Amino acid sequence: MTEHRHIIRLEVKELLLLAGPVAAAQVGQTLNGFVDTVMVGRLGPVELAGVALGNSTFFFLLVMSIGVVIAVGPMVSQAYGAGQNEPIGRSVRQGLWLGVALTIPVFLVIWNAAPIWRLMGQDEQAIIIAQQYLRAIVWGFMPMLWFVALRSFVEAVTRPWPVTFIVFAGVALNIGANYVLMFGKLGFPAMGLVGTGWASTIVYWFLFLSLLGYVQTIPRFRVFRLFARLGKPDPKYFRELIRIGWPIGASLGIEVGLFAATAFLVGTLGSTPLAAHQVAIQCASVTFMVPLGIGIAASVRVGQAVGRGDPVGARWAGYLGVMLSALFMLGTAILFWTAPRAVISLYLDLSDPVNAEVVTLAVTLLGIAAIFQIFDGVQVSAAGGLRGLKDTRVPMLIGFVSYWLLGLPISAALGFWAGWGATGLWWGFVLGLASAAVLLTTRFYRRVQHVPLRPPKEAAALEAEVGMVEE
Repeated sequence: MTEHRHIIRLEVKELLLLAGPVAAAQVGQTLNGFVDTVMVGRLGPVELAGVALGNSTFFFLLVMSIGVVIAVGPMVSQAYGAGQNEPIGRSVRQGLWLGVALTIPVFLVIWNAAPIWRLMGQDEQAIIIAQQYLRAIVWGFMPMLWFVALRSFVEAVTRPWPVTFIVFAGVALNIGANYVLMFGKLGFPAMGLVGTGWASTIVYWFLFLSLLGYVQTIPRFRVFRLFARLGKPDPKYFRELIRIGWPIGASLGIEVGLFAATAFLVGTLGSTPLAAHQVAIQCASVTFMVPLGIGIAASVRVGQAVGRGDPVGARWAGYLGVMLSALFMLGTAILFWTAPRAVISLYLDLSDPVNAEVVTLAVTLLGIAAIFQIFDGVQVSAAGGLRGLKDTRVPMLIGFVSYWLLGLPISAALGFWAGWGATGLWWGFVLGLASAAVLLTTRFYRRVQHVPLRPPKEAAALEAEVGMVEE
């Protein structure tokens, strides 16, 4: 019992040391969306509906592609835990190539999104400005995937703080670029919502180039030979990345797809419900970034424990990740329940009569968000633990069943057939995420029991080797 308490205390410490900066970086990335929504909200409800429509499409494709690329993380963390350097460099290089391969088809879809939206019955004014917005932000898609590949490496070898600093520098850059390009400062024309798209592109390139510069200048990373033979194909590792990554991308796409589909369904109700949806979902997205960061940290800790043959460490890394996420989300749920108008005031002027209908509906949606985000925090951390085990296909199926066979049909039934509108559509989130939370947590509990134990002498040798790399 005493030994287990020591392991738990040690794992809590290590998990928090990694999760803190990772979660901060996730919040920082989402703050870009927060800044965009706040500044676009000053332009009016139509522009807010346009950014909701454009973001729903762009971030659905981006998150799905990021899911594939973050397969670099579990590959690097297990190799790092096992003290193997060559697989780390090979994984990172193929992650960069994977970013190129994913960008090509996504670019074509984003560039021609307007006809798809019209088939879905979206508001024509929102379609016009959302298409212009997408054609600006799409130029940042590939560097964002490259940034994710490098970030997955840096975090997997437990060096997360530089990413955090770079991301928050990007937030400051985004504020400045939005101000200049949206409102026409320093001699630039006032581009409105399109200026937000170009500002995001600038930020994505800044993130990648900054992290690339950091990785290239750190002596301790030279042993991994990250960019050696970058131009030479490596089919074995490329296939392994896709094997692990496509279910992760599909899983994230399935979840984000539920939110995107709901945004499209809300959009058929008009610009006012869509604007309220954008405000409420942005609030939930900011708080979600903390458990997402904890899930990434849990994935790294589980992967490293598997690599060094430590089944007890793998178990507690996953368990503690789930518990910490649930605890954090309970705190933010209380905030959403008790002070929704204060939260919404960050996005909209509550005293402006033009925003009255949007504010009223957003308050209601935020109350529902308080419920579903607790389940959302649990499921994303459990999924992170499973990624550390390289278990990605069954979690993908769990997501499909929970979100598309359960959550979305109930959303549609309550929203349209029962006549609850946007409120009914959001209640489908609660059931879908609750199902995923239970099933993914159960899956991790069962799978982590089978992590093989490495012989003590071999484990000690590996720990010494990893320690030499860290020095």
